[in-house]
Amino acid sequence: MPEALDLSLYAKPDGDGTLGVDLAIDGITCAACINRIEGVVRQLPGVKDVRLNFTNRRLHVAWEEGAPAPAQILTALESQGYHGHPFVPLRAEQEEAAEATKLTRCLGVAGFAAMNIMLLSVSVWSGNVTDITPETRDFFHWASALIALPAAAYAGRPFFSSAWRALKARTTNMDVPISIGVILALGMSVVETANHAEHAYFDSAIMLLFFLLLGRTLDHAMRRRTRAVAGNLAALRTDVAHRFDGDEVVSVPVSVLRADDRLLVRPGERIPADGVVIGGGSEIDEGLITGETTRRKVAAGATVYAGSLNYSGTLTLKVTAAGGSALIDEIERLLEKAASAKSKAMRLADRAARVYAPVVHVTAALTCIGWLIAGATAHDAIITAISVLIITCPCALALAIPAVQVVASGALFRNGVILNAGDAIERLAEIDTVIFDKTGTLTLPEPRVVNAAAIDSALLQKAARLALSSRHPLAVALAREAAPRVPYDGAVEEPGQGVRALIDGIEARLGSAEFCSLNDVAAPEDGASSICFVHGGQSAVIAIAQQLRPDAINVMNALRARGLDLRVLSGDRIEAVAPIAQALGIAQWQGALKPADKISAIEELKRQGRHVLMVGDGLNDAPALAAAHVSLSPISAADVTQAQADAVFLGERLQPVKDAVVIAYRARRLMVENLWLAVLYNMVAVPVAIAGLITPLIAALAMSGSSLLVTLNALRAGGKKS
Repeated sequence: MPEALDLSLYAKPDGDGTLGVDLAIDGITCAACINRIEGVVRQLPGVKDVRLNFTNRRLHVAWEEGAPAPAQILTALESQGYHGHPFVPLRAEQEEAAEATKLTRCLGVAGFAAMNIMLLSVSVWSGNVTDITPETRDFFHWASALIALPAAAYAGRPFFSSAWRALKARTTNMDVPISIGVILALGMSVVETANHAEHAYFDSAIMLLFFLLLGRTLDHAMRRRTRAVAGNLAALRTDVAHRFDGDEVVSVPVSVLRADDRLLVRPGERIPADGVVIGGGSEIDEGLITGETTRRKVAAGATVYAGSLNYSGTLTLKVTAAGGSALIDEIERLLEKAASAKSKAMRLADRAARVYAPVVHVTAALTCIGWLIAGATAHDAIITAISVLIITCPCALALAIPAVQVVASGALFRNGVILNAGDAIERLAEIDTVIFDKTGTLTLPEPRVVNAAAIDSALLQKAARLALSSRHPLAVALAREAAPRVPYDGAVEEPGQGVRALIDGIEARLGSAEFCSLNDVAAPEDGASSICFVHGGQSAVIAIAQQLRPDAINVMNALRARGLDLRVLSGDRIEAVAPIAQALGIAQWQGALKPADKISAIEELKRQGRHVLMVGDGLNDAPALAAAHVSLSPISAADVTQAQADAVFLGERLQPVKDAVVIAYRARRLMVENLWLAVLYNMVAVPVAIAGLITPLIAALAMSGSSLLVTLNALRAGGKKS
């Protein structure tokens, strides 16, 4: 009795009360496999979510705790002709490399055989046809058969094995008509050769395999290249962390780290967990984590992220997030969800491809019958049917949308945008209005000192160190300027007033103007808030405000140049919103809005026929993000906000918002182009094949050419932005 693998042993909490497991799936060959696999698993009792990532052939299944689904998943897959096993990253990489090697070898064998058979054909027909004896012609045909039959048996394995699994499961896929066409062409050629016929089609069968393998190899390489972009995240991880146990430093696996652990990170090492620097200083490279391309100087108090590379100094960290809750883990989860999601166009292509395979068989059979009724010989009728089988293979249709989706998703990720919804690309391409929240979206999430250049640096440092002893939001913003981040001893905070301490034997105060005994303090401009500092005879009024993201003005200009209507809807006070909108050249703005007010504004625009992109980060923005046609939020946004957004972007810049719009426009155009290419190809090719005007060899060239064409066209989705 075969043993059943208990997948519950590999399950991990999915975060929504369910358990989930990732499975590597063998036997996936086309987009039609997605619905077949997801459909059979979704029917199992207790299953809550099923997502198949066609790019990396990985299936994620989530089920209710206690459900019998884990024991039935692999059996259900086997019933459809697919094999699954728990996903292990190293094993997956090995299997992917083995698949690439297998395809390359099959391609090489098919190419070598095709060249030799073509040479034999040229040798037969290079002279005067009337001078060739039947014996010579038969000899070259049999020689071609000795090359073609074993070569086809070897090179055709990817298609034959896939077709056999589908037929055993009493279903079909796109490899079924391919396999039937190749086998019929070879079988007909052997029969023709045995009967001393003038023509054989060994070259057609082998050339068909060669071009199919070429297309499949290119598709595999394209997907592997795109996966490598996201795979860079795995490379950023370090397996070992240097943790302080008392005064001793011990090397431990990263998996055992917990919040508040203290870590030592030496120059040249990657940071193993999200944390706060509590000692030392250095420069770190966090380009693939936050999207920033320049190294960032860090010192005590700075926040750092797992995967960042430490360059110049030794750091001591206190862990703030580990065990799957770090920023890099969140990015990976978003990437996996995006790669598994499907757009509306992809779902349409999936349905068409699923129906297409049986239609191909019926069309070929009717063609054969029709030619026999019309008086053609069995030979001519079968050859015409073989050409129809080959030329109508729906490979181009199946690749039309997924190829663009894969390339566009990779391009978005390289530009700091991670999709959270399968149809986000299409909806982004439809927008005509962009609404921005202010705080944390147009501005950086944390307020900064805006008049530091106008204040004596020594005085500012004293104020910043004193601010370390207060939790008031303005004091927290000022404290970021402190270096070193060491609070003054004996500091006392008076609630609602400020904080005081002795500095060099003289009392210093930080807080309100009244607390600091400063009269006639002018209110800061541009909606900033102020905090006062006095030490002896020295004083300063420190202005603190939300600062615009570094490239906000350039991005607004670029979006405006594309004809988009830009607006600001903010919950912040009107006097704080006005200068931001003015600086960005946005005429239509509103402040002091409640979440319901933002939704009302968006709904009114929708009633006017507008397609709104909402960009926001706060908890109060989550309802508006859900109400908009499509939405974006920064990776620094609250979890609830990210969950409502269709995509998130990395880093402190707004450039990813503009990049997302540009790439989405291009991707949708390419999706439409690919669908039309596939449809027009079939509108022309199928009638020509049914009419018997092409040979199986020409059919193979046409079918492979259409697949290569849509794949190459899809690669334009990752081209240079404009």
